[in-house]
Amino acid sequence: MIIDTIANAHKYFGVHPLFEKAFAYITSTDLANAEVGKTDIEGDNLKAIISSKVGVTAAESVAKFECHNKNIDIQLCIKGVEQFGWKPREKCVDPKGEYNAEKDVLFFNDAPDMYFQLTDGQFVIFYPEDVHAPMIGDAEIKKLVVKVKI
Repeated sequence: MIIDTIANAHKYFGVHPLFEKAFAYITSTDLANAEVGKTDIEGDNLKAIISSKVGVTAAESVAKFECHNKNIDIQLCIKGVEQFGWKPREKCVDPKGEYNAEKDVLFFNDAPDMYFQLTDGQFVIFYPEDVHAPMIGDAEIKKLVVKVKI
């Protein structure tokens, strides 16, 4: 997991071949005025999802404590305060069902080891090793998730 601000995004271009293109999309898009919805940046390899909704309780989010096998998530807070739960996948011991290959998601019944929050212009990068519970908050959260194919 990486947590930083969009001003430092250039430091991560070498981490994955598609990160530079992902962050170029982020910095060249007027996210504050962008419509909610999905955009293909580069086919199945790079997709952007913008959402805007009221956050949920920690219990509601942890009920969908998730990770992915085929994608890295770059999650950017556009507006608001978003809290996340997190735990390393290697410490999760109680899967909730089977891995869904079509949706690239595996859920766990485990509890997060820690919580952190993002505000405007801050991002987190979740790798397949990062089990996460997003969208925790009590007000409107506008965010961008970029799905980066591994």
